[in-house]
Amino acid sequence: MHADGEQLKGRLKRLALSMGASLFGVADLDAVRADTDLLDAAYNACTRGISIGVRLDEAVLEDIVDGPTPEYCREYLRVNKTLNSIAEAVEREITSTGAHALRIPASEVVDWEKLRGHVSHKLIGRYAGHGWIGKNILLVNADFGARVRYVTVLTDAELKPDSLVDGDCRKCARCVVVCPANAAGDAPSEFDLQACFNKLAEFNDRFEEPHFICGMCIKACKGKNERTRC
Repeated sequence: MHADGEQLKGRLKRLALSMGASLFGVADLDAVRADTDLLDAAYNACTRGISIGVRLDEAVLEDIVDGPTPEYCREYLRVNKTLNSIAEAVEREITSTGAHALRIPASEVVDWEKLRGHVSHKLIGRYAGHGWIGKNILLVNADFGARVRYVTVLTDAELKPDSLVDGDCRKCARCVVVCPANAAGDAPSEFDLQACFNKLAEFNDRFEEPHFICGMCIKACKGKNERTRC
């Protein structure tokens, strides 16, 4: 990586952290493309995916008992707004150098049948070194568990990719036990996405506007310190 790219990466990370980010990493999009077909051909010019994570409020999560609460819904929306603001600032900083950048908003679903967005924020986060895909098919960070939401900025800027994290959930099954849809199994490949979505649709009746959220497995997945006690 050129010195200019190293300096830019450091500048972007400091910017993101100053605006409330908890995690910042860079993924090699060639590696991501080898693992998924979710990156549209329109993004072929982009070589890097910047993954930015913001932690959800611990107190709000602890108040979840049998499904999403109004407070969790507000926190979910607050974090998404923060993520999108950070992504916009990072995008602007990159384009000011003459490189191309495109932010992909948090929680923007384009395929409801498959529950997919323009890109997989969690997969790019995985290749950006944030963690591994857990039994709840969420990105699990060693320190924060699944209690983080993510946003992505795609770019052709020469940024050094971060390394994959060598980790897994081992014998921990907290998300499996608490899942109200019985959607989680012993491995990510066993996750029943349709059962999960059906439960989200059921929970949606709790809110005046459509919000397909739950929070149960997110609350259960607290990170390394808690995970090692399983």
